[in-house]
Amino acid sequence: MSRLRAHNIAMSVDGYMAGPDQSLENPLGRGGPPLHEWVFATRSGKEMMGSTGGELGLDDDMLAAGFENIGAWILGRNMFGPVRGPWPHEQWNGWWGTSPPYHCDVFVLTHHARPSVEMEGGTIFHFVTEGPDVARERAVAAADGLDVRVGGGAATLQSYLRTGLLDELHVAIVPILLGAGERLFDHLDGGPDGYACVEHLPSAAVTHVRFAKV
Repeated sequence: MSRLRAHNIAMSVDGYMAGPDQSLENPLGRGGPPLHEWVFATRSGKEMMGSTGGELGLDDDMLAAGFENIGAWILGRNMFGPVRGPWPHEQWNGWWGTSPPYHCDVFVLTHHARPSVEMEGGTIFHFVTEGPDVARERAVAAADGLDVRVGGGAATLQSYLRTGLLDELHVAIVPILLGAGERLFDHLDGGPDGYACVEHLPSAAVTHVRFAKV
């Protein structure tokens, strides 16, 4: 049975996954880029960017674990790109260029229909207008027995936390304060119900906290 997992969700100490005023030039919002500095210091992070080198150790292990046994992804529209409203000429194909790091079917939640887009390396973006439940059903079918990873953003993660459909959540708490932006645990009526901390591991850069359904 496929499980729904979220990994390497970088979050500031005050709970933000991104700063305010996200845009094409500033995809993580004002003050947001330091949230992911730990990722791109690792060997796995550099490999995702087509580079070499990088550090081994806990952060690299946690980053790599998020790709194990994954057969499909679900992304919110913000995670796919900065375009809002109807797709203008369907020219935007994601933040990652011609060869995204997913290498499988990716289901993008949106209110505006668009044909699927096949990229290099096996990634195929599908655009789901029927909501999170349908995206999950389609992703589970595409995963063919492997797990489904939810990449975010905050609203997408909240939708699966509210319904208890997310089986595992790994948060990397980064020691910065953003003060505004998109908070991971907003709109959950006080917090996610039915989850417990099953792992808590600090590195020199971040604190890894893994939650699972109980």
